[in-house]
Amino acid sequence: MTAATEGLFRLHGGLRLPARKTISTGRSIRPVPIPPRLVMPLGRRTGIARPLVRVGDRVDRGQRIAAGTETVATDVHASSSGVVSAVEERPVAGREPGTAPCIVIDTDGEDRLHADCRPLATDVVGDAATLAGAIEAAGLVGLGGAAYPTAPKLAEGLSRGLEGLILNGAECEPYISCDDLLMREHAGEILAGAALMLTALQIRRCFIAIESDKPEAWQAMTEALADSDVEGVELVQIPTVYPSGGEDQLVMLLTGREVPTGGLPADVGYLVHNVGTAEAVARLAATGEPFISRVATVTGDGVAEPGNFRVRLGTPMADLVRAAGGYTDAAEFLIMGGPMTGISLPHDDFPVTGATNCVIATAAEPQRSMEPERPCIRCGECAGVCPVRLLPQQIYRHCRPPEEAGLARFGLEDCIECGCCDLVCPSHIPLTASFRRAKAAVRLSAHERQKAERARRRFEDRERRLRERDEAARRSLDEAKRDAGADAIREILDRQRRREDGD
Repeated sequence: MTAATEGLFRLHGGLRLPARKTISTGRSIRPVPIPPRLVMPLGRRTGIARPLVRVGDRVDRGQRIAAGTETVATDVHASSSGVVSAVEERPVAGREPGTAPCIVIDTDGEDRLHADCRPLATDVVGDAATLAGAIEAAGLVGLGGAAYPTAPKLAEGLSRGLEGLILNGAECEPYISCDDLLMREHAGEILAGAALMLTALQIRRCFIAIESDKPEAWQAMTEALADSDVEGVELVQIPTVYPSGGEDQLVMLLTGREVPTGGLPADVGYLVHNVGTAEAVARLAATGEPFISRVATVTGDGVAEPGNFRVRLGTPMADLVRAAGGYTDAAEFLIMGGPMTGISLPHDDFPVTGATNCVIATAAEPQRSMEPERPCIRCGECAGVCPVRLLPQQIYRHCRPPEEAGLARFGLEDCIECGCCDLVCPSHIPLTASFRRAKAAVRLSAHERQKAERARRRFEDRERRLRERDEAARRSLDEAKRDAGADAIREILDRQRRREDGD
C-alpha cells in the first residue's frame, strides 16, 4: 500500500478549490423511494437502443426493455416493476439540450424482481470472456459522469495488452461526494469489483486513487484491503488538486506517462474506471442486478437535507430532490454534475441517468463570475493553470469567429473543459464556454464537409453509372449493327449462291 504522495509524478497547473463536500457527507447513503413514474432513456449521442416492449406491457425490475443496437449503445433494464405507459421522445439532460427516445413505466409499487436476475455463477466470474459478456448484458456504464459503456471500454483495454487498471476515487470537483461515501460504506464491494475487472482484463495490477481530503474513505479502503484476499490492488493517496481526477491527468500523476493527443489511457498501458463502476460490477456478480441504480449527491444551499442517495435510473430529478427534503427558499439554480463541468438545468423534470453523479441546487451559479467581461490583457494566468499545457488566451483569439486552422494549431480538441482558466482570468472572460462553442462549430463544419463529400461522391458515382450505362448501350447498338450487317451480307451471299446453283 502506498503512503500519501510517495512515488507520484507532478501535474502541470490545476487549482486548489474549496471542497464544499461536508455539506453532503454527514449522513449515510439513503435510498430514494420508488417514484410513481420512471422515464428510461434509450440513449442519445452514443447510440440508441431498440425498444423490446410496447405500451401496455408489464415489466419487472431488472428486465431488459431495450437492446443496444450499436457498439456503444447499451441494453436498458427496467429499474422497477410496472406497466409501460409510453414509448416516446422526452427531454434528457445533456451538454447539448434535446430529447431522446424513452420508455415510460408507471410503477406498481411491488418492485418485482425479474426471473433472469440471479447471481453470476462461479464459471462466469472466473472466465474473462463470459464475465465481459455478463457486464455487457447488464448495460453497465462508467459512473464518473461521462457514462461511457463499460463493456466496450473493457474490450478495448483487453485488446491492448494493458499493464494495469486504475480505479478513480479522486472525485476532485467541489460538492460531489458520492464516490467518497461509496468508498466509506462499500469498500469491500469496490475491491471485489476491482478483482472481477482484473479478471475481465486478464491483468494483475490495479491502483485505486483516493484524494488526500477523504481520510474516512482512505481508512475504510485500507481496512477492507487488509481483510481481503484480493491480490494486485494498491491504494494510492493523491494530492487534492483539481482536476487530478481527469483520466489523462490521473494516468500522468500515477505513472508519469502522457496520453497522446487524441489518444486514450489504453495507448500508454492503462485503463481508467470509476470506483462506482467497480461497485456496480460487484453488485452484478453478487445479486445478478443489472445497471438500474446509482449513488448520486444532492447538495447545495437550495436543498433542505443534502446527502447521497441510492436512486433508480429513470427517477425524475424532482423526486430525487424531494428525497433530500425538497427545495429551500435559496434554490435559484439547478445543476447536474459539479460546479466546474456541470450542466445548468431549466427544470427538474429530467430523468436520472448513469451520468447523474450530482445535483446542485443553489442561490448563485457556482464558480461563475458576476463581474462584466473585459478585454484579454494577455497576462498568461490561464496558461499557468491549464492541466493540458495549452495556451487558452491563444485559443480564445481564434474562437470569434472560429478559425479552424488556428484552433487546431493551438490544440482546441485537447481542452478538457475543466474551467480552471475561467477562475483565474482577471478579465472574467468565460473561456470554457467559448471553447465549447468553438468545438461545436468545428464539429458542425466537419459534419458539413463530410455531407458535401458524401454528396460529391454520390454525384460522381451517379455520373459514372450513367456513363457506364450509355457506354453499354452504345456497345449493344454497335454490336446490333454489326450483327445486322453480317446478316445482310450472309443473305446477299446466300441469294448469289442460289442463283449460281440455279444456273
